[in-house]
Amino acid sequence: MKNSKSTFLKSMRTRYTTKKYDASKKIESSKIQELKEILRLSPSSINSQPWKFTFVSDPEIKEQLSKHSWHNTNKVLDCDTVVVFSRINNLEVFEQHVSENLPQSSVNYYNDYIKPQTEDQIKTWCDKQVYLALGVFLSACAAMDIDATPMEGVEPEKYDEILKQIDHATLMAVAIGYRDPDDANQPSQKPKSRKDVIKVVDAI
Repeated sequence: MKNSKSTFLKSMRTRYTTKKYDASKKIESSKIQELKEILRLSPSSINSQPWKFTFVSDPEIKEQLSKHSWHNTNKVLDCDTVVVFSRINNLEVFEQHVSENLPQSSVNYYNDYIKPQTEDQIKTWCDKQVYLALGVFLSACAAMDIDATPMEGVEPEKYDEILKQIDHATLMAVAIGYRDPDDANQPSQKPKSRKDVIKVVDAI
């Protein structure tokens, strides 16, 4: 267990937000499948799972997405895969899932505490669950030595249109692949900058 902890800590120290990808390097299909399963197993409040994850590796679709990715155009084009993180947008469909698939205690929690809120508040609650999955995903990529770039700098409505999403809405995307050796943002060229642990962590 000590070695696994040390390995994960090392991964977190060496991971970074990749700015430039090597388009010639591809992720093994087995690792892509592993990442899909990791996302499936991600935690969410009352196991609500109000999400959808779309893995895009098709060059034509990536090119379409790149045109609606602001300053992230080259990342979308050059990375191996773009993973689009979406949350449920059709609350009727979502509430049917809750009532039909979750234990009664979870259904009661949703009906008592979440459902009485406004539609926007409910969707914000769903957003938070998707961000939990994002954290798991980025950590998994780091542990698997896969480079990643979380991107809120995209046009969600255009992504939805390209991906033909009906019941879900894009929140963000993550480019994954392998860094270009000349990427100036990698830790070997630009050391990580974080607050000291005593400024961000309390122990009482």
